[in-house]
Amino acid sequence: MDESPAARGATSEASNPFTSVPIEVSVCVGKARPLIRELVALGENAVLPLDKSVDDPVELYVGDRLIARGMLEEKEGDQNGQLVVRLTEVIDLQSGH
Repeated sequence: MDESPAARGATSEASNPFTSVPIEVSVCVGKARPLIRELVALGENAVLPLDKSVDDPVELYVGDRLIARGMLEEKEGDQNGQLVVRLTEVIDLQSGH
């Protein structure tokens, strides 16, 4: 009996030990470009303006590779107050778009 390609893929994925290795995803909410003299003068309660607004999408990276964009939200339910990212765009890693 021949297995379908999907069934073979599911079987090989389940038996592949790399699929259970955790990977770190960084979420970039914005960047700041202060002068060095401004940076060294920063102290507790200082404000560092970012190049994004609260309503702008955040970017998700694995290493230095952009993998998706999304919007920050507050998780509801038992962990109320925890930040989550709702994906709005997933980058096609084959084409880079």
